[in-house]
Amino acid sequence: MRKKTLFLKKAAVVAVCFMLIFISACKKDAMKAPDTSAALSTADKLKTDAIGVSGPKAVCYVEVNNYDIRDVGKYKLSTGQQLFDIAIIFAANINYNTTTQTAVLSYNTQTQAVLTGHTTYIQTLQAKGVKVLLSILGNHQGAGICNFPSQAAATAFAQLLSNAVTTYGLDGIDFDDEYADYGTNGTGQPNSSSFVYLVTALRSLMPTKIISFYDYGPAASRLSFNGVTVGSKVNYSWNAIYGTYSVPNVPGLAKSSLGPAAIDIQSTSASTAASLATQTVNNAYGIYLCYNLSDADTHTYLTSVSNALYGKSTTYAP
Repeated sequence: MRKKTLFLKKAAVVAVCFMLIFISACKKDAMKAPDTSAALSTADKLKTDAIGVSGPKAVCYVEVNNYDIRDVGKYKLSTGQQLFDIAIIFAANINYNTTTQTAVLSYNTQTQAVLTGHTTYIQTLQAKGVKVLLSILGNHQGAGICNFPSQAAATAFAQLLSNAVTTYGLDGIDFDDEYADYGTNGTGQPNSSSFVYLVTALRSLMPTKIISFYDYGPAASRLSFNGVTVGSKVNYSWNAIYGTYSVPNVPGLAKSSLGPAAIDIQSTSASTAASLATQTVNNAYGIYLCYNLSDADTHTYLTSVSNALYGKSTTYAP
């Protein structure tokens, strides 16, 4: 499923806000967040400079239902470095097992093909120095990152994610709180502890891997619980509204780990993309987010971005 356009995202936000007027306050788990898992220290945070060049990291989502994740590796700077530092497989899903009443990790045919063929798809990018993450989002079944009913339930799902990273040789997990349809199948509404429990457990299971957060949905307003912040557990967070510049408000993350600029390569104009890149550099933020890279040659468009980010043009090698 494609990510929403700016119009649909705004409509979704309005709809959620309207619904909240009529529902009761979300339940809060009475359990305390674990205090045995230390927050990431500055030394633990991954290096934020782009591959082989000074400047923000370029991150790119690819809709693998339609395009080849390896397209990310076809773009380089004129001086030879890869343009994109992180490629994100969009996407795997959180489904809901109504029999066991638990969240389960699910892949459609295209995503499963990329993962099963990891030596062909994932390792090809990694050999070029590109990190590969798997995006996780809801699937209209009521299960999402924001409504685990207990710490144990969040930890169990974190284990599924960690297993996937190990099995398919991934570099980490990206969280996207969309399409969950909280409440479906009798599931609970978003609560304050769920996302914190999830990232805390996942960080414990994957101390050296990347965890990122697409700053959107109920999770975006539930980033701390009992003194534990999501920002102390994740490496990066970025803006979710394409064609705009908005700094994610994620306590615990430095500017070098934040991406306020976001573009849809197929719909954001080159001039806007360049302007957002310039703002990113001028304000010393460490991430620039791209979405919807296709199989077509878009190096001319991407040059408008790379010139602003690095002072270098982009080349394409099919």
